[in-house]
Amino acid sequence: MSNLSHTIRRFNRFELKYLITLKQAELFKKALRAFLVADEHGGNNGSYGLNSLYYDSPDFRCYWEKVDGIKFRRKLRIRRYESESPLTADTPVFVEIKQRLDRVTQKRRAVLPYANALRLCNEREFPETFAPEDKTVLEEIYAYLWQYNLRPTSIVHYDRQALIGTDYDLGLRVTFDTSLTYQIHQLALHEEAATQPMFSADQVVMEIKVNERIPYWLTEMIAAHNLKMIRVSKYCRGIELANGWTSLFTKNLTGFEQQPAQIAVSQ
Repeated sequence: MSNLSHTIRRFNRFELKYLITLKQAELFKKALRAFLVADEHGGNNGSYGLNSLYYDSPDFRCYWEKVDGIKFRRKLRIRRYESESPLTADTPVFVEIKQRLDRVTQKRRAVLPYANALRLCNEREFPETFAPEDKTVLEEIYAYLWQYNLRPTSIVHYDRQALIGTDYDLGLRVTFDTSLTYQIHQLALHEEAATQPMFSADQVVMEIKVNERIPYWLTEMIAAHNLKMIRVSKYCRGIELANGWTSLFTKNLTGFEQQPAQIAVSQ
């Protein structure tokens, strides 16, 4: 994931999320391997680490838009895909706007050296050099930062294993996120982590991402494994835990711990 120069800068897709156990995840991955292959960017088994620095307004506008189910909402983050190389000022990272428009997830992102990404998002310094294809999204990010006085709010880290579709299921992506943690202090990706667990060690966030619709074979597989969708935002979950807030998801999380197959919160 260290070379970001040829990555897709923007896309639209549908995302479905599930909170499952490690055992459920292993059984589901075993079934998926008849149809999907490991993401080549993640090594032999499609695994890599992710660090995301999220930005929000002083009144947590982005958080409340998600909790209130606002049909059009955005959030800003600096995202780094971990590699064996250490994070330096010159390490390329994504600066992303992740947007929800009704049921469609949209993402627009630019690639910048880490130091330039921090100067843009923390100090409102528009970069002097950037790829021409990134100009529009950088201008949007710059305006977004000023409009809502966005500032660093939390860091979310997790390990991800990604499986992707072949020629028969182009655009299909199923990811399994484990070891999810958050922190609201030392809000720089290059600083020593001071993380707290977001879920219990046995919990996995599985996401299904598709361009148009879920293949029939996958809907059948989901039903056979008795998996239920849930509304969950990693960013919001960390903010809730840090502030002792309770949301609809937090209430249903108790139900997960008691009866893993019974959670069903509509999107």
